[in-house]
Amino acid sequence: MRRTLAKAAAHTAFNVLFFTVIGTSILAMTYLQTKTRIEQSEQQEKLKLIQQLIPAASFDNDIVADTQSLAADSLLGTKTSTTAYRARLHNQPAAVVLEAIAPDGYSGRISLIIAIQADGTLGGVRVVEHKETPGLGDYIELAKSAWIQGFDGKALLPQQDAAWQVRKDGGQFDYMAGATITPRAVVKATHHALQYFALHRDELFAASSITPSGAAKSGDKK
Repeated sequence: MRRTLAKAAAHTAFNVLFFTVIGTSILAMTYLQTKTRIEQSEQQEKLKLIQQLIPAASFDNDIVADTQSLAADSLLGTKTSTTAYRARLHNQPAAVVLEAIAPDGYSGRISLIIAIQADGTLGGVRVVEHKETPGLGDYIELAKSAWIQGFDGKALLPQQDAAWQVRKDGGQFDYMAGATITPRAVVKATHHALQYFALHRDELFAASSITPSGAAKSGDKK
């Protein structure tokens, strides 16, 4: 009798273990597939925003292939590595698109991409993701407001750091009455990204092994 009970218990335990392993495997596979699709979707959306910031006629390289991994940096507001997308025209630097984080939005982090032309002027800024309060945070999205276009053409100027604030704080950027935290965070993050570019311009545009067509140079090792 005891053997029968022990055998039944062992059989039950085996079945539980078997289905647990199968279930866990299915969940893991589903997670990985979903995660990959989400990452691909995010990448496609990011590339659409990049196309808004850098006109196609201004570069002739494969901007998706000509990238550089950047270490986490406080000026970019990042805590993990990010990707810099580099645009070149006739093998000369044209612009770079940086990923940056404004950590101090009203409802948390605001993810940005910031295009900076080779001469240090802003090609533009776009919001990739945010959790700002609907209504108050809408105007940082181009689809709902032209406010974000106010960065176009701006640059770092000697002795004019104070201008990189919202008008309420004595700066040059507009803001919506009753909502200064969101624009203040985006302005600050953009200013810091320009400072990062000024410090690392040569590194950002370091020679690439990618030709304008996206193929490896003939002298590169296979």
